[in-house]
Amino acid sequence: MNNHPPLDSWRFDAVTAGPEKIWGQEAIAKAIGKSVASVRRYAAMPDVPIYRPGGHYFALRSELNAWLRTK
Repeated sequence: MNNHPPLDSWRFDAVTAGPEKIWGQEAIAKAIGKSVASVRRYAAMPDVPIYRPGGHYFALRSELNAWLRTK
C-alpha cells in the first residue's frame, strides 16, 4: 500500500528539489526519474530543456520541472 500523499504541485517541487544546475546524463535521468537513454532522446527534441554545450549534457532544474508539469 502506498502511504505517500497525492502528487500535487507543492509536493512535486519538494520531490524534485535539489541543485539548480544539473550536469551529466545520469544526473538528469535521476532528477526526472527516467533512463539515460530517455535523456538522450529528450535532448534531441527542440521543446525539452536539456542542453549539450560542448557535447556535455546540462539542464536547469527549474526548467525541467516546468517542462515536466506540461506532461
